[in-house]
Amino acid sequence: MPEIQPHRVVVIGGGFGGLHAVRGLKHAPVDITLVDRRNFHLFQPLLYQVATGALSPANIAAPLRAILKKQKNVRVVLGEVIDIDIAARVVRLNDGEIPYDSLIVASGAQHHYFGHDDWQHFAPGLKTIEDATEMRRRILLAFEAAERETDPAKRRALLTFLVVGAGPTGAELAGALAEMAHHTLRENFRSINPADAQVLLIEAGERVLPSYEATLSARGAKALERIGVSVRTQTAVLAMQEGSVSVRHGDQTEIIPTHTVLWAAGVQGSPLGVIVHQRTGVAIDRAGRVVVEPDCGIAGFPEIFVIGDLANYAHGTELPLPGVAPVAMQQGDYVATVIAARLRGAAAPPPFRYHNRGSMAVIGRAAAVADIFGVRFAGLLAWLAWLFIHLMFLVQFDNRALVLMQWAWHYLTWNRSARLITGSEAHGQGAPLGG
Repeated sequence: MPEIQPHRVVVIGGGFGGLHAVRGLKHAPVDITLVDRRNFHLFQPLLYQVATGALSPANIAAPLRAILKKQKNVRVVLGEVIDIDIAARVVRLNDGEIPYDSLIVASGAQHHYFGHDDWQHFAPGLKTIEDATEMRRRILLAFEAAERETDPAKRRALLTFLVVGAGPTGAELAGALAEMAHHTLRENFRSINPADAQVLLIEAGERVLPSYEATLSARGAKALERIGVSVRTQTAVLAMQEGSVSVRHGDQTEIIPTHTVLWAAGVQGSPLGVIVHQRTGVAIDRAGRVVVEPDCGIAGFPEIFVIGDLANYAHGTELPLPGVAPVAMQQGDYVATVIAARLRGAAAPPPFRYHNRGSMAVIGRAAAVADIFGVRFAGLLAWLAWLFIHLMFLVQFDNRALVLMQWAWHYLTWNRSARLITGSEAHGQGAPLGG
């Protein structure tokens, strides 16, 4: 009698959504293949701390094989997905293929420059470890170049840092950068005072942290200004060129001399969203996200699910769900229950509903804003809540313990011990030394 083959589940992406889907199927009668271009799970919410030298990359990443070593029904494949054969139910890699019975696409998002892809050369985004170390390289090289520059105007441009986009990532990045300039780098240089650095946070909308309630947004703006960030709202980028950025505020146009621009203004779905759209006919939105059904699946293709940042889920909500880690994690858990129920022959679970337990953003030392279960607060208490929750979300215990010690040391001393200039201009996208 031929052996019955277990149900084959392929999960594309080892981020929050993919990892939760895999773990949710731990006790299901399935064979799982997790495919990712990287061999590690990355805690993206703390990338800005790598970019500003507070943490090292290893502090916020953990090998996927180590995370899943005790889950015997999953194997990890290091590879890049280039296509999906819907008819044959095969995921095609650049060096092979993997068959599936159920497919979960959780490949995340990438930077979005709103039709100005050439800006990426001047303004790196913050989605990967390489992005974070490239930002760190540019920031630190700007101070090094300013130390040797004798022309006051050129030195001022080198010490002007422009962060584009005032959502949580932009606000956290600008705040950390201001603290680095005003405290961490104090007395590190002889020809310049790092505190002379100007950190500009520009936002095309009406206020910073626009996803938060207005009073929290206002408190966040005040906290940023208090630590030395110059906040400019209703200000849009018009053009970028070597050594300057052109912006518009109302009817006024301004050219800002700067050599360091950091992008936190927008994201779009990974290229796999377009592939899914082409192969299935499913709709995608302007940001390249796949419009999914109430069960996170695709109409006409019940074996395919799309979750996390790549999914446009707008069922029972006024707006599509935001691309944040809790959404991806809950969708991963939910899709695992859907697959498990199908295999048992049980009734399908009710449509997915996101349970928003809150959101928070750290502005600076002992300063944050938080909205948790509808309770809005800011300051030290919000910062402590942010610290605890982020530590609990870190995947590996070793990471949590190490990060806690580093944060404690940083809090007491203002020191950011991971201020290493690594990489080179050839591997990056320009450098502040370019004139």
